[in-house]
Order: sequence, then C-alpha cells, then structure tokens
Amino acid sequence: MGKTWMTERVEEMQGWEELVVPPLADYAQVELTVGYNACVYSLALTEFSETEMLLTQTIERALQVSQADPVASDPPVFWRAVLKSLGNTALDSCVQQLLCLQWALWLSTYRLKTIQELQEELSSLSETLPAGDYTVKEAMEKSPKIPLVVLDPRRLGELLQICTLIAQGAERLSEGQNSEALSALQRASSLPAPRVLLAYIHFISGSCLAHMSRPQMALQCYRKALETDSHCVCALYQSMLIYKNLGNTQAEIQALHLLHSTLMLPPTTESVLTGTHPLSPSLLLRSQSLSSLLSVPSALTVLHSLALKCVLHGRVSEGVEHYLDLLAAFYSEDQHALQAEDPPLPRIPELYLETGAALLMVQRTADCMTLCEEVISMTLELLPERLVLEEPEERCEAGTGAGCVQKLGYERDKVAMLLWTGAAYLLRGHCHTHLKDWKQAVTDYTRCVNLLVKVRFKKKGLQPQIPVADVVAKQGTDLFTLQRLKGLSLAGRGISFIHTDQLREALRDLQLSLQAFPECVGAGLWCGEVLWRLNRRQEAAACWERTWSFTKQSLAVSLPVYLQEPQTGPLLISSELRRRIEELVIPSQPREG
Repeated sequence: MGKTWMTERVEEMQGWEELVVPPLADYAQVELTVGYNACVYSLALTEFSETEMLLTQTIERALQVSQADPVASDPPVFWRAVLKSLGNTALDSCVQQLLCLQWALWLSTYRLKTIQELQEELSSLSETLPAGDYTVKEAMEKSPKIPLVVLDPRRLGELLQICTLIAQGAERLSEGQNSEALSALQRASSLPAPRVLLAYIHFISGSCLAHMSRPQMALQCYRKALETDSHCVCALYQSMLIYKNLGNTQAEIQALHLLHSTLMLPPTTESVLTGTHPLSPSLLLRSQSLSSLLSVPSALTVLHSLALKCVLHGRVSEGVEHYLDLLAAFYSEDQHALQAEDPPLPRIPELYLETGAALLMVQRTADCMTLCEEVISMTLELLPERLVLEEPEERCEAGTGAGCVQKLGYERDKVAMLLWTGAAYLLRGHCHTHLKDWKQAVTDYTRCVNLLVKVRFKKKGLQPQIPVADVVAKQGTDLFTLQRLKGLSLAGRGISFIHTDQLREALRDLQLSLQAFPECVGAGLWCGEVLWRLNRRQEAAACWERTWSFTKQSLAVSLPVYLQEPQTGPLLISSELRRRIEELVIPSQPREG
C-alpha cells in the first residue's frame, strides 16, 4: 500500500532531527515550528509514541538554546520548569504551541489526571497563544523566515478546552459523580463549540440526569442533542431506553424506528471544524468512559429489537415486515461479523422461529411452515439422544475454569437444539390447526412431545428423573422453557383430538398440559370444554373459573415469541362460556300451582 500524503509530510519534517546541528538562536523558532508541524501530523496519524518522542526532542532543542536544563520525571513539574525557563524569551510562543500539542496528546491517550494537575497553565493557553490563521502574505510580512504552522494553536487550544471538559464530564459520570459531571458540562456549554461537540454536551448532560432519576429532564437534553446534530444516534438510543423504562411502548417503538433509519444512513465525514483541521474531536475524545456512553447497537440489532417489540405489542403486521427485512439483511452480511455483534443477534434457527411465529399470527401459514422446515433440517441431526439437566450448584462440581465453561456451553447447545427442533414442530402443528388438518397437527405435536421426553432432571444424590411442576418452578430458564414447550404441544394435541371427537385422549393431554404448564389459558379453557361435553359440567365450570383467575398477560415478554400461547386458530369465546355457567347455576324457578 502506498504512503498517504500525510505520512510523507511527517517523514519529510522528521528528517530535520537526524541532522546533528548545534542549536542556533536565530533559527530556533524555525526548528520549533517545524517540530510543531511534525507533531501535529504524527498525532493525526494516532502515532502517539512517535508524537511523544518528537515533542521531547523539540523541547530539548529549545532548552539547549536557552542553556536551561529542567530535569523532572513528572510531566506537570517538567512543563512548569520549561515554561519558567523559556517564558520570557523569544521562544515563549513556540513553547506554548508545543504545550498545546502535549495537552492534545494527553487527552488523546486519556491522561485526564495529568491534565488536571496542570489545569491552571493549560486553561490560560487559549488566551495567550498567538493566532495562526493569517493569510500566507500576512504571515510572510510578519516573519518571513518562520514557516507557517499547519494548525492554528489558538483554535486548537479552544478545541482542547471544550473536549477536556466533555471528557471530564464523562469520567465523573462513570464514577457516579453526577453533580460534578454536570458542572463540567455546564462550563463547556458556555464556550464556543462546534455543532457535534454541543450535541455531546447536551447528550452527556441528559445521561447525568437519567442517572439522577430525572427522566423527563434527560429526554429534554437528548432532544436538544438531536436538534443540534441529527446524527447523534446515542441520544436516540438513550431516549429509547428511557421510554422502555417508563413503559411507554409506542414512544419506544417510534424511537427504535428513528434509530434504525438513522443508522442506515450513509456515514458522513466529520466536518466538525471549518477549514482543514488535522486533529478531529474523535481523535481527542477516546476515553473508555466516553466511548461506552456513545456506543449504540448495530442497525441489525436495532431492527431485531424493533421487530420483536412490534410483534409483542400488537403491531404484528409491521413486525413481520421488519423480520423479513432482517432475514434479507442477515444473508447479505458477513456471518462472522454478525456473531460478533454486541449484544449478539439470535442464531439463525431462533431468528427463523421468531419470524415463523410472527407470520403465523398474520395467517401466513405456508411461509411459517417453510421456515419451520428449514429449522428442522438444520437441527434434526444434531439432537442429543438424551438430555440431563442438573441443579446449578452441581453443574461445575467436577471442575472449574475453562473445563466448566466448556461443559456449560456444550449443555446449552444441546438444550438449544432440542428447543429449536421442538418449537419448529410446535409451530408446524399450529399451522395445521389453522388449516383444520387435525390429523397432521396431532403428528407434529406428538413429534414435539417425543423430543421432550428425553429431558431428565438430576437432583444431588439422586438418579435423573422426569421433571415435575415443583422442580420446574425452582429450576432456571432451560427447564422452565422446555416444560412450557411441552405444555403447549400437549395442549395443541389435546385441542386437535377434540376436533376429531376423541374426547378421552383430549382430556388426558389437556390435563398433562396443565401439569407441565399450569398457567396455560388455552389448555384450561379447552379442558373445561371437554368436561362439559362429557357431561361433567360442575367440573367444567370450576376449570373455567380457575383459568380466568390466572394473571392476564397478552404475551409473556420474557419468553421467546415462538413459545407464546397461540392468539389465532381454534379459540373459545369466554363470554359464551360464562353464559353456560350462569345457566348452570341459576336454579329453575318453581311453577305456580
């Protein structure tokens, strides 16, 4: 790869230092200005060690001219000594320029404590630094023998002052010192600043207020950040999180929409400062605390959150379109890069199942079954012959460290394969019930149940056994999720048996479903229906009343969307069931004689 223009300029200006020439007072300003320019370009290339070396060598030349030799290992002490030695000489302005670059280097390498120790001297730089923005003609007339500086030191000093306050505000925020952070940001807001940096000030102020439990004031700051810079995606992302915490789902979805649209825009070059400016704010604002504040998920991760949120909150058709867009984008991206997402995107089988469940909700059964077939073909040959889940404290008794992590990862993979294959059969069974193909529905639900009987739960000191309801309540997510899948598949098969008039088999499966998943509303209502048809009407009424007493939840947000109870397909109308109960309990009126 060829050298860039900037790299060539740096190498040209570094060449002067290889010439061992005694420092001459008449040419000292030339040397220091060339050194300044070389440091600017070296820093712009993020060659921090090289910049440090250049700065040191340039200052040494200045000290040799004045025959001063401040010796100090501590940077603030050293620079105070340099300023004292050269402050009243002709090199004063050149030394201040170099100190300005030292400030930029410290800020780029997030040495905020060092900056704080020299705060008094650095703060005065923007006032004492000479302006370097005259025209070439003016510069030649002013000092024909001194080369032009490539970056106006005064403008750099002003930029550094603002960036330092922003970095300090972010650092205080990460340490939980919200009031101190707001104080630093308030000082920054009083300074003239580029548009992007003003947006950062508003954004970090909003983050402070959010940490202080003032969500509405935080939202106002985020809004100001977006009004100042429409590409401030971190403000959109944090606004979305506040709406989520406030339970304002529609505003959260709208924020996700805007965030995804903004992330999909082509990247814009950083035009923070007018004219050519080698040192950009992004170079100066590199601290870990600020980077974590400004970080946002990728466009694909946001699109997945948007799709899922729409499906879970009644905007299913919209969610389906987002899921289909996500699948299309998934195959156009580098798969290794996708797995490195933070937070990670769902794996392909899980993404297919989520999309399939959404498609089923809008009655697109053929598309749902196609995705289920894909999942089954991917996972069927990887299914474990048997799956034993242990109590959490037993899982790593045999060892710790890498071996334990590997064992847990292997177990999670086995659970995932079983879950995905079973869920694919479950969704396919739901599709057949929509099509009233009850026989095929029974087949797919049975395939799901047969997979789940492979699961055993092992208590300490006992042999593995079939999990029961009280064990499931104590267990973690894996066993609870698998039991829920089992309950849904048994409920689906029981409902299918009802429609083929196999009432005894239907009652058996629905009761087993309620053992595995006691809060299953569909199983409870249809179990009452079977009891009613078997002329066990008091039991049916009790079953219905018990089912209605469950906490009403439209969709369980904590569970995968493909493990939600079906919202379409064969359903019972609660008002009709209540009418039956009323007719059952109202005694016959005695006839008048």
